[in-house]
Amino acid sequence: MAVISEGISRVKAFALPAGASCDGQANQLTGVVLVRWHSIYNDMLHQIYVNSRFAGVTVEPGQRQLIVPIPLSQKTAVRIEVFAVEPGYADADFSDEFSAGQTQTGRVKLEFPRTDNLPVDGTVDYYLDNGNGTVDYENRLNRRSINILPAGQDKGGFGLSSFGMSDFGYDGSSAVGFGKGSFGFGWFGFDTDTLCWQSEQLEAGNYKFGIKITDNSGNEPQEMVETEQITVIPSARPAERLKIESFDKQNGKLILKVG
Repeated sequence: MAVISEGISRVKAFALPAGASCDGQANQLTGVVLVRWHSIYNDMLHQIYVNSRFAGVTVEPGQRQLIVPIPLSQKTAVRIEVFAVEPGYADADFSDEFSAGQTQTGRVKLEFPRTDNLPVDGTVDYYLDNGNGTVDYENRLNRRSINILPAGQDKGGFGLSSFGMSDFGYDGSSAVGFGKGSFGFGWFGFDTDTLCWQSEQLEAGNYKFGIKITDNSGNEPQEMVETEQITVIPSARPAERLKIESFDKQNGKLILKVG
């Protein structure tokens, strides 16, 4: 990985209020924080990742603070990480190189290619097993059925476009560009778009999801597509009412208590 975590210490995040009331208390938060840190690297830039997603990068090597956006959640803590990176990789997003264990949020994201073999006017619905191993197809998770193809979007394929006049001489006027989808999943190795859905926050446990695709005539598949069992480990809850009870500077030992 091109990013470096060793040699970076004392990472701190400070909430920024949008305003203050007469008694000096902050009346709301802005959804951004000021992040500060120490680093031994004086010839490199620094990237910040929030919940393992690229959030910002410094503009010069001596910079040791940056304001970045964060999700405002009362149920999960926010993970903020600072990495050193060579200037040539300043704007490169290395989110995909982090392990899945660093992004546990209690939610599950499902995605699959929006290939040409899916019905043009079809819909997709998602279901859950509630942790018991048997998917409940009587209660879908999404509020309303999700259209496979957005309104007004054409479908690529022979006879549906202008053969010989599209990308690479194929019928491909509706194909997404290289690097913008899932390369190799579309017709003739085209990039194809993906359908992506994210669940509500779940409790810790093992879950299985079901996916049902229905065509415009209401026909449902004989066998539903189901995921493997997925383990969900929610992030730690935000710390509240913590106070410093004592700090042993010589041994670096800090004792906190809930006040």
